Amino acid sequence: MRGVGLIVSGTMLGLSIAWLVIALRPQRDDGDQVVRRHGRLSRVTRQTWILLGVGVVGGVVTWLITGWLIALVVVPVGAVGLPLLLTNAAAGAQITRLEAMEEWTRSLAGVLTVGVGLEQALGSTLRSVPPAIAPEVRRLVARLRARGNTEEALRAFADELDDATGDLVAANLILGARRRGAGLASVLQALAESVAADVRARRQIEADRAKPRSTARWVTIISTGVLVVFTLSGRYVAPYATPIGQVILVVLVSAYIATLLWMKRMATGKPAPRFLVGTAR
Repeated sequence: MRGVGLIVSGTMLGLSIAWLVIALRPQRDDGDQVVRRHGRLSRVTRQTWILLGVGVVGGVVTWLITGWLIALVVVPVGAVGLPLLLTNAAAGAQITRLEAMEEWTRSLAGVLTVGVGLEQALGSTLRSVPPAIAPEVRRLVARLRARGNTEEALRAFADELDDATGDLVAANLILGARRRGAGLASVLQALAESVAADVRARRQIEADRAKPRSTARWVTIISTGVLVVFTLSGRYVAPYATPIGQVILVVLVSAYIATLLWMKRMATGKPAPRFLVGTAR
């Protein structure tokens, strides 16, 4: 039985190393490689694959050293899940997109002040559109250049941004497309100032929320380090290798993860509701 376990663990270790080699291989980065759907990544990132490969290797090694069968599951899940629980990349990405909307709206307002039409002004912003919303703006301009209806193109643009601020920008552009007045530039300039103030407030809120996350991160690192030292130094963790010990270990790990989930949920704000949902035809 032990020989079979060694064969299985060796196979898993070899596959994990091969997995890491493939994941770490340099890749060509083009602007269209990451596919966005409603403003969110629609595929697993390369970093997640790397973390999962490291976790599988760590789980196999932990099992061989301690005999903890549960390590084959707990270590990979922890390698992938803990960074997600102890960071808030989604909030940072949202702030980056808001900054991009503010910059693009301000740029569009500047182009409109010289007296060009809305469709031509939208096309002119392609040269300086921020990367965070570049795919959405490119598709918007492509629809307009294909002689599509301006209002329908703007509604589709709002659906792709999938954000309340994006709805606000699109709604003002739709009104401008309907009325063709001269005041759209000043309206967009005021909107950009409002978005900039929102970004500053969100950055301050995220800075305050980062403090408890940093504390939880250090507690997790220290606890994991102590557990590794005890595992390698003596019989302190030997009872966890028994069936009852494995059950107790699962309960303790689950309780700790539940605490992190609770903390993350408390620190995650609810997005503002959209008002142009499903309006694109």
